[in-house]
Amino acid sequence: MELVSVKGMLDKALKENYAVGHFDVHNLEWVQSVLEAAEELNSPVILGVTEEAIDYFGGFSVAKELVISVIREKGITVPIALHLDHGSSLENCKSAIEAGFSSVMIDASKLPFYENVMTTKEVVDYAHKLGVTVEAELGSIGGKEGEIVSDDPVYADIDECIQLVTLTKINCLAPALGSAHGPYKGEPKVDFKKMKKISESIQIPLVLHGASGLYPEQIQQAILSGTAKINVNADNHIAFTKRVRQLLNENRDMYDATRYIREGRMAVKEMVKEKIRLFGSSGKA
Repeated sequence: MELVSVKGMLDKALKENYAVGHFDVHNLEWVQSVLEAAEELNSPVILGVTEEAIDYFGGFSVAKELVISVIREKGITVPIALHLDHGSSLENCKSAIEAGFSSVMIDASKLPFYENVMTTKEVVDYAHKLGVTVEAELGSIGGKEGEIVSDDPVYADIDECIQLVTLTKINCLAPALGSAHGPYKGEPKVDFKKMKKISESIQIPLVLHGASGLYPEQIQQAILSGTAKINVNADNHIAFTKRVRQLLNENRDMYDATRYIREGRMAVKEMVKEKIRLFGSSGKA
């Protein structure tokens, strides 16, 4: 089983009104959890890797080969994509593609609009020749993910969304519309009306970053408003840490790391399965 394109996954999801889960992976345990959950629920899935995680893995090729090895050893049969999340430069996107990633996100959203367009187009021109999907971002998504911090979210502009898609030919777009990376500090307020207008205007799948902490009703509303890819990260960290902390508190003499790491891994797997069901991709492989 080889990695597949995100484009095909998302086009199908948009047409059939469900979303494919993008789950950031940070180590072997996260990879195992996501792949096992997807296989058991017969769901397509996207494994996302941030640049910070690439550094932890030890390189783009290490992350890719680890994912491929787990797919083969576990006999995974559902469609799997490997995606660079929040790629910060053309060089890093190229490195991911050359290592075998099937999708990349170029996040040039902090640049002035036309610099974002030029940087994104460079990535698209390189990636599309090799059949690799490209995601871009407009506006500024709040919160913290890895080394990316934004305290002042900036909502995406509809006209800029149209121009970015037209000028670059990206495959999917992450417009900032009120969601936030990491745990929410207050009530999440997402502009679903604007989300739907953007979706209708650009006619490509939308991506929702910062889905951890959103209510199920908000997730469903996002899907009905054109979102076909939903990113999850913080909820998995919280599930892992909660289970490991509980186990160690209950077993003060425990020292075998494999025991509590395994329990944490299972907590992540159950969280991923919960999200897959919520997104409606169960049985869609």
